[in-house]
Amino acid sequence: MKATKSQKIIFWTSTIIIFLFEGVMPALTSQTELAKEGIKHLGYPEYFGNILVVFKILGVLVLVIPQIPKRLKEWAYAGFVFDFLFASISHWVVDRFGFNTFFPLIILAILMVSYIYYHKLNNTQSAL
Repeated sequence: MKATKSQKIIFWTSTIIIFLFEGVMPALTSQTELAKEGIKHLGYPEYFGNILVVFKILGVLVLVIPQIPKRLKEWAYAGFVFDFLFASISHWVVDRFGFNTFFPLIILAILMVSYIYYHKLNNTQSAL
């Protein structure tokens, strides 16, 4: 069975959104005072924010480069799931319910679309 054009569009659209939110934006804004204050506000040390940005950039590169082995892609998806869940929990514990509590869950839903369509595309390609 051949992968449909709509499956490819859904996969790449959702994956590019993750790439922009988790790779490009953190790379461009991680050293701003607002970002540093955000990490500090949640009770994390500044170095944690720097490490997180490095792993986010590496993770999105793993997701968007087709030649990366599938097993590594699975780990990148898992890492982002933990990132979004713990971001949501951190905001909930510190700030209670608000937009910052739910926004990571919205991005998690987009990640899940990417993950589902990643497997749909790979299952159709491996069936050939």
